[in-house]
Amino acid sequence: MRIWGIALPSRTPVSFDVDGDRLRASGSSTSDGLWLLPGLTDVHSHPGTEMPGDEYSHEVFRRHMLTHRAAGVLTVRSPGSADPVRDRADDVDLPRLARSGQWLATPGRFFPGAGRRIEEAELPSAAVEEAAFGWCKVIGDWMPDDPPVPLDVLTATVDAVHAAGGRVAVHCQTAEGCRNAVLAGADSLEHGMHLDHSLLPRMAAQGTALVPTFSAFAKSIENIEKATDERLKEWIRGGWEHAFPTARAAFEAGVTVLAGTDTYPCGQVAAEISWLIKAGLPVEAAVGAGSWTAREWLGLPGLVDGGFADVVAYDEDPTENPEVLLRPKQIVLRGEVVV
Repeated sequence: MRIWGIALPSRTPVSFDVDGDRLRASGSSTSDGLWLLPGLTDVHSHPGTEMPGDEYSHEVFRRHMLTHRAAGVLTVRSPGSADPVRDRADDVDLPRLARSGQWLATPGRFFPGAGRRIEEAELPSAAVEEAAFGWCKVIGDWMPDDPPVPLDVLTATVDAVHAAGGRVAVHCQTAEGCRNAVLAGADSLEHGMHLDHSLLPRMAAQGTALVPTFSAFAKSIENIEKATDERLKEWIRGGWEHAFPTARAAFEAGVTVLAGTDTYPCGQVAAEISWLIKAGLPVEAAVGAGSWTAREWLGLPGLVDGGFADVVAYDEDPTENPEVLLRPKQIVLRGEVVV
């Protein structure tokens, strides 16, 4: 099978032959054809469960991942999983999966019954264990008036995981929780609702990415009036309003801003890209946040000779008309045409 068109982000005419699950340059190219992305990427999704505390279901996992695939999402990072099985190979008909072990929750943090519950003193060693897949996810804070994981504990955790060759995602929503995650050297801040903008230069310098998860918080805002806790409502509203200038300021400061949905149904990365555009990211940067930039951040190749044969094709340039992301013309995963 031959794939040709205009590759993004380079806008270079390319032509590849599919060799198994790899792309091989064909030696010829044309400016005719479709606009090609190396697959959309959702860097914050939890396939396999739908409610906090649910037991992992591989049937649900497959359904979620197939929904991602149908939307052109060919890579998914799952920062925090309820799946206890450590030796299960990825299903070859599903999007590529970058995953962590179980969420790590210290006392008073996270949904009751969800994640692996540990004491703060156990966090560094537990994080190394859960990072066996490459990532671990630490619940760094929780409710607005609750203290976050102490900075010294979080720093020791990040250092231990990095020494073992892993990476650390930190759930953080309070100002202090975000601060501790940045100062500890976390690889990604998940949510970052009340992030202090003075920390952005440090994030950029040390390579800490921001995953704002607008899609998830948009649902919270829709349902906020149902809450009875006025302090909580004020905190969520304030975080939502703060998230927009934060994403824009982070991008302008050189922070890697990425598209992660953290919501259901799966396959909603195009909507998350739209939120990033509304926040003020340039369209090309927003599309990259849900495609080539995210893939590079995860260590995956783009549309290059020897790269993965994961390609989504569109009739129009998504950086000129991002709405076309909702209408993929062709989807190729691991060298197989799925749409």
